[in-house]
Amino acid sequence: MTNTIALAGKGGVGKTTISVLLIKYLIKAYHGPILAVDADPSSNLNIALGVDLEWTVGDIREGLLEQVKTSLLVGGAAMGSLPGGNTKREYLDYQIRSSMVEGDRFDLIAMGRSEGQGCYCAVNHNLREVIDSLSRNYPYVVIDNEAGLEHLSRRTTRDVQHLIIVSDPTLRGIKAAERIIDLKNELDISIENTHLIINRVNGSLPQVLSEEIERLKLPILGILPEDCELEALELQGKPVIELGDESKSSHALESLLKQII
Repeated sequence: MTNTIALAGKGGVGKTTISVLLIKYLIKAYHGPILAVDADPSSNLNIALGVDLEWTVGDIREGLLEQVKTSLLVGGAAMGSLPGGNTKREYLDYQIRSSMVEGDRFDLIAMGRSEGQGCYCAVNHNLREVIDSLSRNYPYVVIDNEAGLEHLSRRTTRDVQHLIIVSDPTLRGIKAAERIIDLKNELDISIENTHLIINRVNGSLPQVLSEEIERLKLPILGILPEDCELEALELQGKPVIELGDESKSSHALESLLKQII
């Protein structure tokens, strides 16, 4: 069974950093490979994981659309085929597997840029099927989302075991978390558990934030402290995955994850 863990929150709250530390924890605690999905168009999860990224699913989608347009002129696209006799599904399956980045006990797929002009319905349908099929080969899938949950809403298999909403210790961050809660209730996504993590907390949580969180009636999984070691690592441009297991961030997040995974 595949367990999907998705992270969401407004920009700049540390979703990508927490995604990496989560992947690191899963590698340490469980057997089997982890699939990391970078669903943020900025595509920087690979940098935090310390691996190179050559092209994204967005690049593949645009390339396929160009081939479909060319094939349409000769009647091939209507039959679902491309030059060389490949179907769109076969083309996507090969290209996406080729684009996957292999790390130490994890593989990475980056969704990349959003759609340009043109009709993407048929392409996206095949795309969803290929990525969902790949996901079933992994015990854990970790998805670093943008705040809009767009990737989750487009998956063929929309089951998510844990949605972790990340906020910084600000009212704006909590308001963004509230909008994500409202959005996930509107989308056709089956989310078993929703949790809130407050990141980069200096000391205890201010009362005004505690009151706002209580109003949301969203279970708060816990808080992560400010971490000078993590800040120094990022300032030096080093991958987050190199952060030591005994760092404040790693230790605190591991304690939180043991409660739910």
